[in-house]
Amino acid sequence: MKHVAQVRLAHSAAMLLVMLAGVSGCASLERSRALDDPRVAANTIAMQVCSNCHGVQGRSTSPNFPHLAGQSATYLEAQLKAFKGHGRSDPAGFEYMWGLSARLSDEQIAGLGRYFSEQSPPPGQSSDPVREQRGNDIFHNGRADGGVPACASCHGAKGEGMATFPRLAGQHADYIVKQLAVFQRTEGRPEGAIMKTVAHALSDDDIVNLAAYVQSIRSGQ
Repeated sequence: MKHVAQVRLAHSAAMLLVMLAGVSGCASLERSRALDDPRVAANTIAMQVCSNCHGVQGRSTSPNFPHLAGQSATYLEAQLKAFKGHGRSDPAGFEYMWGLSARLSDEQIAGLGRYFSEQSPPPGQSSDPVREQRGNDIFHNGRADGGVPACASCHGAKGEGMATFPRLAGQHADYIVKQLAVFQRTEGRPEGAIMKTVAHALSDDDIVNLAAYVQSIRSGQ
């Protein structure tokens, strides 16, 4: 396991350096620097590296990768530090983020948090009105008979996030489903003690309904 992890880390780090050095033909000195040079600006990393999965402005086109736009800077910093310290080890984090975060300085991490928090959040996308309505009810009222608290009590009435709790509004439904499964079945998110308890109280149908609703929330709605 340790050998596999080392190989994955090396692969991810190498991939990141190639992307950072090669994008746009190294049109400027900053674009050709190695990531472990602390002078590389966070905005450059965001646009040349993070954008490959999360989109230039933090709006990803693939449901495999979360939207980062409009997310809390504090939350983003905490997650990057968790990846860097291997505290967050869910499958996607292990596969992609361990190596990519390994060489980030604290200054770069803070800068990335600021950059993405300042981008316009995703607009929200409706997919199934019936499921969205059911998810809306759980999100705002919880389910007393199942011990499920209202999601809004921590994530905000509009899913905008609060303090250390992330923004959920407009997030990919598939990503929400996968993360709730992580909280249910693994120790990959050790900082999420509250979410583990909540996730275990949710049925598979509850999860799909909540994910559909969260994805449908429009910014400022």
